[in-house]
Amino acid sequence: MRRTKASQPLKSKIDVPWDTTGANAGSSQSMPLDQIVLSATQPRRYFDPEALKQLTESIKQHGILQPLLVRPVDGGKYEVVAGERRYRAAQENELKEVPVVIRELDDNAAFQLALIENLLREDLNPVEETEGILQLLALKLARSVEEIPPLLRRLQHERKEAANSSNNVIGKDETSEQQGSSAENPDLKIVEDVFESLGLMTWESFANNRLPLLNLPVDILDALRDGSIEYTKAKAIAQIPNLNERVDFLEQAIANNWSLSEIRQRISEKKAAASTDSTEPSNYKERFTAATTKLKKSRIWSDPKKRKQIEKLLSQLEALTSVE
Repeated sequence: MRRTKASQPLKSKIDVPWDTTGANAGSSQSMPLDQIVLSATQPRRYFDPEALKQLTESIKQHGILQPLLVRPVDGGKYEVVAGERRYRAAQENELKEVPVVIRELDDNAAFQLALIENLLREDLNPVEETEGILQLLALKLARSVEEIPPLLRRLQHERKEAANSSNNVIGKDETSEQQGSSAENPDLKIVEDVFESLGLMTWESFANNRLPLLNLPVDILDALRDGSIEYTKAKAIAQIPNLNERVDFLEQAIANNWSLSEIRQRISEKKAAASTDSTEPSNYKERFTAATTKLKKSRIWSDPKKRKQIEKLLSQLEALTSVE
């Protein structure tokens, strides 16, 4: 059964130095809010204003139910590792103190924990979730984030080749084949463990459906990241090649809350109009060439009345071309 963020927290395959579900809340203590600072490397860059407003109101009524996780830093301050939204809501409510759990964490462990907490959030948008998973894989595999997409594609290629090879071996057990390939490839084992522990999707699904998301134009990614538009709508709008037209169309789609079917219809109409504009001049040329060819072979030259009409048309054409 597929695990969900709400029902299944991370398991032991992801080494977490603190229980993000708040099970260790008993070890919390109060700390002055002005003694706490935000991390400069917080992986989450966008916070939904409406969700933050709701959290602020909830804290105003009930207080902070889950302590912030902080770590000591220079200057006698403590840096937020997990719980930035609660920290911001506490500031909005002008709280003097907040509950915290203090842990000694190095930069790597702190960043990894912040990533994991973000990936467990229900309101994380697809772009941030994709970027977060890439960052987590980079930490686990000791590689740069840029190296992860080609690594996943290489693992896909290797698995496909292994599957094709196994099909040629009679009686080969598919399960044991996959387990063997994982054991022989340490990178694949780490990747599988990370995705199994997150319980969000398989690594193959991530490679097929999420990596292409990051190839979308920057303006579309920004709209996705701040939650202005859904992924399916964003993918449709990304088909508009012209930047200015796409940005204008995106703004209209968001402002008018167009449905996916409306967006597709309007894009189809734009393509049809552009196609008509580009093909009309060539159609005129083709029609003119065909008409003059027929005219040369026609018998109308012997008809004085029709010849008079042709002379009139020629005069009009000569007048048009002389204007240019």
